[in-house]
Amino acid sequence: MNYIDMHCDTLAKAAAQQKKTAGELRNTMVDAKRLHQCGAKAQFFAMFLQQKREENWSDPGLAYTEKNNLWYTDAEIRKQMQDMYEVYQNTMETCSDIIAPAYNYEGLQCNWRQGKVSAFLTVENGCIVDGKMERIDKLYQMGVRLITLAWNDDNCFGHPHAKEAERMQLGLTPFGRKAVTYMAELGILVDVSHLSDGGFYDVAELVRGPFVASHSNCRELAPATRNLTDDMIRVLAEHGGVAGLNFYPPFLNTDPVDKVSRIETMCEHVKRLVNVGGIECVGIGTDFDGIEGKFEIADCTDMKKLFDALQKTGFSEDALEKIAYKNVERVIREVM
Repeated sequence: MNYIDMHCDTLAKAAAQQKKTAGELRNTMVDAKRLHQCGAKAQFFAMFLQQKREENWSDPGLAYTEKNNLWYTDAEIRKQMQDMYEVYQNTMETCSDIIAPAYNYEGLQCNWRQGKVSAFLTVENGCIVDGKMERIDKLYQMGVRLITLAWNDDNCFGHPHAKEAERMQLGLTPFGRKAVTYMAELGILVDVSHLSDGGFYDVAELVRGPFVASHSNCRELAPATRNLTDDMIRVLAEHGGVAGLNFYPPFLNTDPVDKVSRIETMCEHVKRLVNVGGIECVGIGTDFDGIEGKFEIADCTDMKKLFDALQKTGFSEDALEKIAYKNVERVIREVM
């Protein structure tokens, strides 16, 4: 079955491996060739931006000081993005026979008629905006059509998910509130994956149309703070938004120590999303190339296994099409 995946970190992985394109890669879960072979209709490619230096990620409580220099500078973050953007551009040029950029619904359908996968460019972690509204314009001009507002650190938009209840209630900054409103007007999808609960509800208050949780699951089934509560799922659905099923074991499993990503558990999350928010609020957001574990769906060529399993649990062909791509298509049509 054809599908749209709202999140992968392949650009970051390719850049880290010093590859010039993501056309054909080893040791990744996604590349342009495999996407075309497996019938993907569109892939959202994230430019993932790191704020903290990797060796310090294990201690989120560490504070910034000039002495230990835990944080990347603005120039370093912009260099991260430029490296991934070059991989993206080179892929679009060298693989133009099988994949092409898309900026809206019309472009998506045009690429599909030509037998090409559509590539939507996104940013994961709005820190690159740095409190400057003109940077949102620049990202739009680069082709970015979705911004995941936060990752795992505070930034100009607001606050990330957290284990501490008081931190989890923190919402958007004053700039974040203005920026989210502007993004919605401009036609950039607002993505609340990684955002605090307070930030989620601020977005829901500000954005009238659809917004997305591009790669988040159900907190009632897996207690990770990255997942959505039932109330959040309902609010997302009321806005016409979509939650993308994430394949990362800690976001699927009740036991966070369980490192196996199972298709059966994925189906349970899909069923809960449907039962709580309705069939219109479910999509795919694999998080391929940004996750680790043991996977029953090891890369994009295995995606058929998920849809076969969902069909066996009782989902109709119409429902499967909505989950696989039609719900996200609708959001693209309404927002971009």
